[in-house]
Amino acid sequence: VQLQASGGGLVQAGGSVRLSCAASAPIFSTYDMGWFRQAPGKEREFVGAISRSGRTTMYADSVKGRFTISRDNAEKTVYLQMNSLKPEDTAVYYCAAKTTYLFFSDSSKYNYWGQGTLVTVSS
Repeated sequence: VQLQASGGGLVQAGGSVRLSCAASAPIFSTYDMGWFRQAPGKEREFVGAISRSGRTTMYADSVKGRFTISRDNAEKTVYLQMNSLKPEDTAVYYCAAKTTYLFFSDSSKYNYWGQGTLVTVSS
């Protein structure tokens, strides 16, 4: 499975960005999808995830109410809509896929990772 994240860039605080992650998986709907991020000098952290059916989503407290994850299984793509961006959201954002049920926020459960896309939020 190959994952290709895109959509990052430079945005002002308060602005919005939508990230996309396209998968090469033959049966995309068998994978839960997650987004993680890593800021300079910090460890990678969980941002949010969506179940393989799309019915369940969960988010880190730091982004809840501002970020929304969705997926299109027919297009084999997962999205991360980021609104009301803050400078502290600056990071490289990674999409990831897993077959294990549950454990959405546990990065060690994800089998496949994309290359990351940089989002920079200026103040």
